[in-house]
Amino acid sequence: MSEESPEGGRYEEGPAPALPEYAERVLDVAELIPPGRVMTYGDVAEWLEQGGPRQVGRVMALYGGAAPWWRVVRADGVLLPGHEQRALGHYRAEGTPMKGASRAAEGHLPRIDMRRARWDGGDRAEGHT
Repeated sequence: MSEESPEGGRYEEGPAPALPEYAERVLDVAELIPPGRVMTYGDVAEWLEQGGPRQVGRVMALYGGAAPWWRVVRADGVLLPGHEQRALGHYRAEGTPMKGASRAAEGHLPRIDMRRARWDGGDRAEGHT
């Protein structure tokens, strides 16, 4: 039997399915990104030497809720559609470098200053895979 989740989906009884190995690796990288810094979807794929930006984005969409999802971003620094305010709160709390929004920007939302906020994975954790 299942019941409805707050998001309108369904909770299924029984053990949760195992997280795919690639998803675990993507989420591990997200956990390594320091507060106030970001990596693009493509950066994560390149760091893992597997997959691409779309695969990383899919993992984050499906499994990233418990990870610091706001630290894995679009290459243009635009905030994740539908999650802008939540992400902005995290960026402000962590001191992530931002660029002011132009009047032409939709909703006048700031963007991440990718030149200053992007983390290259330097000083990688020992034993990464």
